[in-house]
Amino acid sequence: MEKMDRRESPLISTDVALQMINDDQVVLLDATIDKVNEKMDRDRLELIPGSLFFDIEGSFSDHGSVYPHTMVDAAIFEREARKLGINQGDKVIVYDRWGIYSSPRAWWMFKLMGVEEVYVLRGGLPAWKAAGLPIVDAYREVAGLEGDFVAREDKDWMIGTEDLMERLGKDGQMIVDARSEGRFHGTSPEPRAGLKSGHIPGSKNIPFDRVLDGIDYKVDEELSRIFEGKLVSDGNLGLEGKLGLEGTMVSEEKLMSENVLDDDSKPIGNKPIGNRNIFTCGSGVSAAILALAAYHLGSRNVAVYDGSWSEWGAREDTQIER
Repeated sequence: MEKMDRRESPLISTDVALQMINDDQVVLLDATIDKVNEKMDRDRLELIPGSLFFDIEGSFSDHGSVYPHTMVDAAIFEREARKLGINQGDKVIVYDRWGIYSSPRAWWMFKLMGVEEVYVLRGGLPAWKAAGLPIVDAYREVAGLEGDFVAREDKDWMIGTEDLMERLGKDGQMIVDARSEGRFHGTSPEPRAGLKSGHIPGSKNIPFDRVLDGIDYKVDEELSRIFEGKLVSDGNLGLEGKLGLEGTMVSEEKLMSENVLDDDSKPIGNKPIGNRNIFTCGSGVSAAILALAAYHLGSRNVAVYDGSWSEWGAREDTQIER
């Protein structure tokens, strides 16, 4: 199989997924979790044939943390990935049964662990079913020995609270919050008890559902408008990595003229302090929806604040705005 260019989008269609899944080095993972106020029907399991379950809330969460969905360390991720039979060099396709909800979180987790070729199925299971493709009611069994996957953590993909505190007010960084407008402005209650209301100082708000059109992401033109002025320039690959509206590369000057990137953003070296697009939410799940959208549009300096508001809003040493 021809290797995908690093600058191309990790979002793939059902047609592309169909071409890939017969490859022995492709692993298909269902990464579904329940939503905050809505649960998936567990009595009627519907899956893409050949799926394994990537348990974000179970074996791939740190249950020693007081915060929900906390990312496990590299050793645990490696161990659990091997249990799924994942090998070094495998390509990974993730999807969820909602469409697009938790699969971007799984994509981000694999990127954090150094996996280059990890893809997200556009529209997830609903898109698969809409295409008239077969479904099954059980996960496939892991055959043979454990995999030999090796986690190589790329810490640029994640940011912690102390690092984020240091970045507040510095040039070249952008913090974008995926929570609702009410929660962002502190006018609606937090679903988790004991949290302060408001947002991280200097952050901007894109409620995650604004980048979605039902089960899938909106078209690129709409996404570019939504992110207008809310992405800083890329200090790693540069703005030549930015995708145009038809999937072609466009210049930095064009992007600046269209205000897709903040006018004050200037790449300085290779990911210096502050030169990052940082995405946050309530517990680190919907932040990944925005991170994937930004990556799809061409930004390569994306990071997720794993603790998100569950941590920032609970700590006494954090500042807030409303």
